[in-house]
Amino acid sequence: MAVQEALGRTNQDRPEEERIQFRIGIHVGDVMVRGSDLFGDGVNIAARLESLAEPGGICLSEAAYGYVRKVLPLAYADLGSQKVRNIEEPIRAYAVKATRPISAGTESAKPLPLPDKPSIAVLPFTNMSGNPEHEYFADGITDDIITGLSHLKWLFVIARNSTFAYKSRAVDVRQIGQDLGVRYVLEGSVRVSGSRIRITSQLIEAGTGKHVWAERYDRQVGDVFAIQDEITASVVAAIEPHLYAEEGARIASQPPDHISTWGLVVRSIGLISKLGRQENDEARSLLGRAITIEPTYAKAHAILSWAVWWAAFNYWLPDEQEGIAEAQRHAEQALALDASEPWARMVLGLCLSADGQHERALSELEAALRVNPSFALAHTVYGWALALAGRFDGAVVETQTALRLSPADTFLSFYEFLHGLTLMVAGRFEDALPYLRRAIVAFPNFPSHHAMLISCYGHLGLQDRTKMLLAHRNSLPGPPLTVSLVRGQLRKYAIGPIITEGLSKAGVPES
Repeated sequence: MAVQEALGRTNQDRPEEERIQFRIGIHVGDVMVRGSDLFGDGVNIAARLESLAEPGGICLSEAAYGYVRKVLPLAYADLGSQKVRNIEEPIRAYAVKATRPISAGTESAKPLPLPDKPSIAVLPFTNMSGNPEHEYFADGITDDIITGLSHLKWLFVIARNSTFAYKSRAVDVRQIGQDLGVRYVLEGSVRVSGSRIRITSQLIEAGTGKHVWAERYDRQVGDVFAIQDEITASVVAAIEPHLYAEEGARIASQPPDHISTWGLVVRSIGLISKLGRQENDEARSLLGRAITIEPTYAKAHAILSWAVWWAAFNYWLPDEQEGIAEAQRHAEQALALDASEPWARMVLGLCLSADGQHERALSELEAALRVNPSFALAHTVYGWALALAGRFDGAVVETQTALRLSPADTFLSFYEFLHGLTLMVAGRFEDALPYLRRAIVAFPNFPSHHAMLISCYGHLGLQDRTKMLLAHRNSLPGPPLTVSLVRGQLRKYAIGPIITEGLSKAGVPES
């Protein structure tokens, strides 16, 4: 990079015909030494990678990329598998995104100040197909992602006209961060080959060049708009929790006296995403501070409503019912301040569902998803509410949607638990079992998870597997597990008879 940047500066004031531009190929692999020379496939692959690089660019093999991708503050474009001369197997290649040559006056230009909330620029996705006709698809993906991110009111998103100014330009993300005044940059590429399409995307912290998140999507080319919608939803859902995590880590390093109200809320979101009791306690304390500082901040009330609900759900509060009532009060307060707050809509739907007010609950959850269609947690909760209302097939669809939208989410075990639950109440016991098992492995101290797995074992006739599981469940906070206890807890819900039948079959005592 230093060589290419130095050459770029040297070339800047030279006529086109006098400029020198190198291609550089890098590979890690075995070579044969003969005197002062090197031979073999290791050398040949590096030479072929050189030919794949753009003038002034750098191209890496997959082996070299594996060593540097997490330790160097650079951005990369996946070029896919390349068939090259004299090498039998295709080579997976990655291009290093080159920095922009320094122009006159750049050094003294002042970077734009960062907004007071997380900020992002979505760069035009690169068309890697070599076919100009595919340019529209790359631009469409970029437009849709910008629109999807813009639905998140807590996020400052640069308008497309600003980011498209960088189209077809090799610019370092750190420079873009300064030019546009953003903390994060999302970039990606699109490659079409025959009936297949591959889209890659990566989220980068602009100040350091650090990679926060990356994903690759392989699909069949069919309905262009359907593909755009699917990938946009996945990218938006995956980016949101990563942005929260990055913001939380950044803000946590600041002295408490200098943390803004937003910072308190972001730290809280990071804490409750870890699902543990200690983190939940700390999050509720921080949210209480945020509300004291700014009582009209809807997001603080909304996130607190979820934190309180989760604590009540796990028997961490002295009175579960009072905890749910408190969660509902915070959700209603948030909606009084901002009627479009999706977290508040989701928690209010949860509380109404818990009270057996199924139609009202479903209406609130549908409203949350209208505001943020890529809200994976809300999809899971909506599926749960559908199951409680007896709409089992729709419930399975919603909980599966959450898993597809955000497969690496910190809430993954919760998603898997509820997907297992919806599969079980839909009578798909074999399908439900692995999800319920994984939920137990990830979080072995959640009482509700144990009860559902024991019920599933009962339906499958696996009573021999329940004894130790039941003993562990009864060592956790809350009353011992009995059929009558669960029957009372689920009396308002359509899932009650299915769950209690499984518990009885598993040998759980009636009372």
